[in-house]
Amino acid sequence: MNLGSLKYAEGSHHRRKKIARGDASGHGGTAGKGHKGQMSRSGAKHRAWFEGGQMPIQRRLPKRGFTNIHREENQIVQLSMLEALVDGLVSPDTLLAAGLIERMNAPVKILCDGDLTAKLTVCGVKVSKSAQARIEAAGGSVQPVEG
Repeated sequence: MNLGSLKYAEGSHHRRKKIARGDASGHGGTAGKGHKGQMSRSGAKHRAWFEGGQMPIQRRLPKRGFTNIHREENQIVQLSMLEALVDGLVSPDTLLAAGLIERMNAPVKILCDGDLTAKLTVCGVKVSKSAQARIEAAGGSVQPVEG
C-alpha cells in the first residue's frame, strides 16, 4: 500500500455536476435554475431575509423585552457541595481547585440548598442570608465581600 493506491471509500465521493454543458448532461437547458424568476437571471442576488416584497418577519413580529448589558451572572455553589471541602476555608481559589466553579473572573454566590455540618470560614464570596444562617449555625463564619 502506498499513497498512489489510496482511494475514497465506496459511495463516499460524488462526481461534480457539470451544469450548462448541453442537454445530454442532464443539466443543460436552464442549467438547474428552473424557468424565469429572479434567481434564474444572471447577476441575481437578494438578501437572505428578503421575502419577495412580503412584509418581512422581523417587521411582522412585535418587539419584546430587552437585554440588560450590565447583568452580572453569578456562579452558583450549593451548601451541600461545600461538605467536601477538607480545610474548611471557602474562597474563589479553593472552589476553583475543588472544581465547584469554572472561572475566577466571575462572581460566586453560595445558596442554601442541602444541609451543612462542617465548620467553614467563607471569604471573598457572596452568601445568601439563609446560607449565612446555616453556616453560622454549624459554627462557621462569613466575612463580607468588599464592593
